[in-house]
Amino acid sequence: MVHTLEEFAAAFQEIQRMGWVQTHRSGPTGVGKTLEDLLGIPENNHNLPDFGDYELKSCRINSPSMLTMFTCAPLPQGANTNLLQKFGYPSGACGNGERILHATLSARRFTPIGPAGHQLRLICRPEGIFIASEAGIENVHWPRERLKKAFERKYRGKLVYAKAMARGRNSAEEFRYTEAYEVSGFCYDALLSLLEKGKVYADLRIGQYHSGPNRGKTHDHGTAFRIREEDQHLLFRKVRQIA
Repeated sequence: MVHTLEEFAAAFQEIQRMGWVQTHRSGPTGVGKTLEDLLGIPENNHNLPDFGDYELKSCRINSPSMLTMFTCAPLPQGANTNLLQKFGYPSGACGNGERILHATLSARRFTPIGPAGHQLRLICRPEGIFIASEAGIENVHWPRERLKKAFERKYRGKLVYAKAMARGRNSAEEFRYTEAYEVSGFCYDALLSLLEKGKVYADLRIGQYHSGPNRGKTHDHGTAFRIREEDQHLLFRKVRQIA
């Protein structure tokens, strides 16, 4: 197992020389799991560094896959309930009139919502991120400091960011690890810039409880801010290639 950045760089160069390696796990997490196994890093489901002070992130080059950076509920309190009441639509899953609001929002264009003809998008302002409908800006927002704190809780330390070419599918997928970077220093201005360019999205996943004491009440599955895997390094001030 590697413990320092220097050890990681040396081990990663050995992996580069291996060429194509078959995935150790089917699915989106295969690229990270395979690299961790090759480096001797045990799977870590806790909020701890993967080695030394570093968290290891991996991505497929040119992949359209998205990853969740963090989840953060909007303000004011009850904003998601108001969104559900105003823009939600019948789920059809239970046939009992329950409503849902599932949408991936961008600042570049409006996203159609359900069958009623509504549309939603993100609006970036210096004080934060707002949701707007076809009628104008709604009373739903994420203040600047709220987003910054949510990101820093997830990425508190330094990151090593590895890239791989990929071919094949499922259990037959193969990776060729090509480059690795040390990244640090989350930049909120970069986050805003990527939001404005439509490279960061907000996923609304709001529904209602089906049963129990909360039946009918709003069930927020977590509003997730997401980015393409290979764009994640653009969020940081320091990006230094190490292999």
